[in-house]
Amino acid sequence: MQRLVRLDGLRGVLAVYVMLGHAMPFTVLPGWVQGPVHHGEAAVDLFFCLSGLVVLNSLERFGYQPKPFFAARAWRLLPVYWCVLALAMGLAFWGSPLPAMSWVRPGSAAAEFWAVGLPDRVGWQVAAHVLLLHGMVPQGVLPWAYVALLGPAWSLSTEWQFYGVMAACLRKGGLARFAYALAGLAVSYHALAGFLPAYWRFSRAFLPDAAGYFALGLASAAWLRGEGGRALAVIFAVVTALGVCSGEPSKGLIGVGWMLALGAQRFDAMPVLPRLLESGVAQFLAAVSYPLYLLNEPVQRAAAMALAPLAHGNAVVFTWLWLPVALGGPVAAAVGMHFWVERRFMRGMKIERKKAVTFLKKSNQKTFTTPGL
Repeated sequence: MQRLVRLDGLRGVLAVYVMLGHAMPFTVLPGWVQGPVHHGEAAVDLFFCLSGLVVLNSLERFGYQPKPFFAARAWRLLPVYWCVLALAMGLAFWGSPLPAMSWVRPGSAAAEFWAVGLPDRVGWQVAAHVLLLHGMVPQGVLPWAYVALLGPAWSLSTEWQFYGVMAACLRKGGLARFAYALAGLAVSYHALAGFLPAYWRFSRAFLPDAAGYFALGLASAAWLRGEGGRALAVIFAVVTALGVCSGEPSKGLIGVGWMLALGAQRFDAMPVLPRLLESGVAQFLAAVSYPLYLLNEPVQRAAAMALAPLAHGNAVVFTWLWLPVALGGPVAAAVGMHFWVERRFMRGMKIERKKAVTFLKKSNQKTFTTPGL
């Protein structure tokens, strides 16, 4: 598949949307400003659809070999993640800005974003986060493990689980069948999750909770390759039904949003959306989207710790002091992380890809020269 430029742009737009959703609850801006950006979880679900589509290309480039595929993904994801995780832990150890923000009411969305300090059983929490297993831990074993140290990283654990299942189960030519299997997993999990004892219930970072979105991305990859739209139509219907029945009917629109983005990638009939996603700003944000997604929360927390005392309890003063830093700071930090960390370690990913290509060439040559074949 060719590079999907417009869907690359979508990645940047979604990262900015999540950043806005994390910033607005700490301000006193009116509801009509805050309301449109409070669907951050829906944006992450669209990230899952996107991952289901594009990560397939990566697995194919490694000839469906799990070891080099995982090594390349580790070089791509872990250095940035571990750096941001260390930053988030340092900020949590330093303290919380919430005591100086009297306008943040207990139980509100803002009060839930930032942990007051390091969690109990912090050693186990750190181990789970470092290994990206925190999304697989039942709530009773390590309560709130999926967001205990670095909130946005819960989705990274979900994706890591998806990579493992995909590398183990997906084989060449089985794309539609694997997409159907993931959709079936999502339906089964949502049907049975309510019957699990409270101790053994999982967070939304557990792969089966999001399996339908990955399935939708995989079916979209098949459709873009001209393999027919039946799987895409069926899985779109499944994802929409699961969203409507989830208790939050608005989640039924996530599949619709994904289909609009997919249509913008495939067709030029839409007057605005393709141009927006192809724009230089969207492509720039796409290049730094991964560090931006991880960094926005700890950078915003650091800004609040520095600026909240200056507001002296005045929410309006804090809003106008903090908001420019809360939006510009994560972008600047993400640019630095992209050039100083992400791009440097992506060289390891390229080395793993070269090794895989060399291995495949040797394997094909050996098969071709074997007598009787």
